[in-house]
Amino acid sequence: MEECFICNKHAGNIQASGVMIYEDEYVYVGHIDSDGAPNYLGHIMIDLKRHAPTLGDMTIEEAQAFGVIMARVSKAIMECEKAEHIYALVSGNSVPHLHMHLVPRYPNTPKQYWGPNDVYDWEDAPMGDNSEVVKVCTRIRSYLENNADE
Repeated sequence: MEECFICNKHAGNIQASGVMIYEDEYVYVGHIDSDGAPNYLGHIMIDLKRHAPTLGDMTIEEAQAFGVIMARVSKAIMECEKAEHIYALVSGNSVPHLHMHLVPRYPNTPKQYWGPNDVYDWEDAPMGDNSEVVKVCTRIRSYLENNADE
């Protein structure tokens, strides 16, 4: 799909923040890109590699891969980034290519900032530039590689 942001990202036509965390034949995992602005550290994207708009469009094999990596990456964020909670969100409103947002909530986040979008409004939210995003991606990837049996 020529006009799809995610398809273009996977084809190498668009450079996103960070580095690849995980990839197999069904899914690609990376950090959210904020188009040059600081990123909320640990906001991870799981993209279905095949162009399909919704959760209901996945094959059984894709759904299995998607579910397993969602659980593994969530655990990795909690373990190596010390998140206390992971929000999972699939919207599909702006990009009609299935992707899931995994958004960590870190310790000491005030309750009024609990929520996958609300965490961004907290003035002490952990934000970082691309070099910090690369470090987060590398830690999560390393955790996944070292805990492949989990």
